[in-house]
Amino acid sequence: MTQPSPAHFQFDTDSLPLLARALTALQQGFATLPPADLAPADLDRLDAVLSTVAARMRDNYPYFHPQYAGQMLKPPHPVARLAYALAQWVNPNNHALDGGRASSAMELEAVAGIARMFGWETHLGHLTGGGTMANLEALWVAGQRRPGEIIVASSQAHYTHQRISAVLGLGFQAVPVDQLGRMDLTALEQLLQRETVGTVVVTMGTTAVGSIDPLPGVLALRKKYGFRIHADAAYGGYFGLADNLGPSARAAFDGLSKVDSLVIDPHKHGLQPYGCGCVLFPDPSVGQLYRHDSPFTYFSSTELHLGEISLECSRPGAAAVALWATQELLPLVRGGEFAGMLGRSRDAALEWHRRIAADPRFVAGLVPELDIVVWAPRAESASAASRRARRIFAEAARRDLHLALAELPLDLVDPAGTGFAPDQPTVTVLRSVLMKPEHLDWLDRLWALLDAATNAKD
Repeated sequence: MTQPSPAHFQFDTDSLPLLARALTALQQGFATLPPADLAPADLDRLDAVLSTVAARMRDNYPYFHPQYAGQMLKPPHPVARLAYALAQWVNPNNHALDGGRASSAMELEAVAGIARMFGWETHLGHLTGGGTMANLEALWVAGQRRPGEIIVASSQAHYTHQRISAVLGLGFQAVPVDQLGRMDLTALEQLLQRETVGTVVVTMGTTAVGSIDPLPGVLALRKKYGFRIHADAAYGGYFGLADNLGPSARAAFDGLSKVDSLVIDPHKHGLQPYGCGCVLFPDPSVGQLYRHDSPFTYFSSTELHLGEISLECSRPGAAAVALWATQELLPLVRGGEFAGMLGRSRDAALEWHRRIAADPRFVAGLVPELDIVVWAPRAESASAASRRARRIFAEAARRDLHLALAELPLDLVDPAGTGFAPDQPTVTVLRSVLMKPEHLDWLDRLWALLDAATNAKD
């Protein structure tokens, strides 16, 4: 395992000359335009404001650094940053071809690349501002196709599904999870027997622990009960490319080609700036549900406009340019460089979990299916373990190791009931998201910091 260099941290600035060269090349495409009296920038005032912005932005956790291992925050790839910045000189709007011709074409190509990752050559889809908007569109389509029928998701699914269902006027019910944090198939079938279910949401990587719902079992129940399946792969969707998944996770990802809709967030594991989500349907006929007329937006082309298959209107073309550039550099293929990054993240999570499980000071949570690890301090009671977790969290932050806290049911953390007395129904746990490929090389340093934080006196 390669150890990190002790050299002082520096942001990447070596790539900035590439942006200047690309900007020159972009400008050549508009060389026939006459000079325009654009207001010149006051560089002194710009410098003052940017200096203030830089000072203000220091009030952040170091989300970009390997010692940040808390929430689902990952720096964009340099090519994504540069391509996004380059596109800003044009500032395209991908609602209509009139506002973003090149970027709209790049969006269609990039989204097709994501669709092929799931085995779909025929599809309908587009980018969104994030996973919430992508899930809203998918559930809106579900409600249009199955009006009056309820949406169900696991109790560990993202809270937005219940919220979106309420916004759309759709009924919602949560399905209990098993001891692995996955949707309980027996509980699901019992619900199907007593309710008219229109859509089952399958979560491909829960936000708390990264559990993968048992899609093969849900597909089998669909044959019997006829509901739609929506896959919320906002967090975990790219992991289908990894070569080190467990058998149940592998089977779930292999079944994604059979779902009715799917969302994925390129701004999580796809190395993109916020916000960049994506919604996909294997059946292009759902586009008929979006049909509308606009007398002022679609006047220069009879080709498909992305605004005609989207609930959102204005959307940043720069996001599509950045995603296209990233997928051009790092193709979405099994065995490729991008897939290798995902495999390293899961290897880091497995090793982190192994160390926790071997340490008598901790109660190891679930074996990670992706790259999220949860654990609790061992204590006399769940309430005492929660207090200790909050103390370790604070002590780790003082040492520039940034973890996260989560509140979980006891049986997801300590199913055997040997780590602490159950004096409350939930326990506050420590949580690491090891989503940076560099995390694998930093585990020794992260462990030393966790060790010091754990041993710190109250």
